[in-house]
Amino acid sequence: MFVETMSPKETFALGRKIGEKVSPGTVLTLTGDLGAGKTVFSQGLAAGLGVVEPVNSPTFTILQIYDEGRCPFYHFDVYRIGDISEMDEIGYEDYFYGDGVCLIEWADLIKEILPKRYTQITILKDMEKGFDYRKIHIADV
Repeated sequence: MFVETMSPKETFALGRKIGEKVSPGTVLTLTGDLGAGKTVFSQGLAAGLGVVEPVNSPTFTILQIYDEGRCPFYHFDVYRIGDISEMDEIGYEDYFYGDGVCLIEWADLIKEILPKRYTQITILKDMEKGFDYRKIHIADV
């Protein structure tokens, strides 16, 4: 399935809608070019989970944990992972198979350790359709 959004507000709203529906144990992967809207989508997802604190991409920390929503929200950004063993060091399995919702940005970089089942979200830009246009593919894997 795919959804088209025409503004950051609509991308946020889509993330929120998904966040309101996901259940603990859900793993979502998020891919898209720099500036595609991954952070805006992540903020919407967090809002849908009931997270009220500011949500930013954890590019330098790899993992940010938010506990104040209806279930824990584990937000990964693996863009700067140099070696897959770094994921072992942070105990990724506790989060991937835990009681919260995982969102993994740049998940294509760690394909070999992803769970067998997850929801793949890809955000694509198309400048011919406008600066804020996004085509968002959502598929269960």
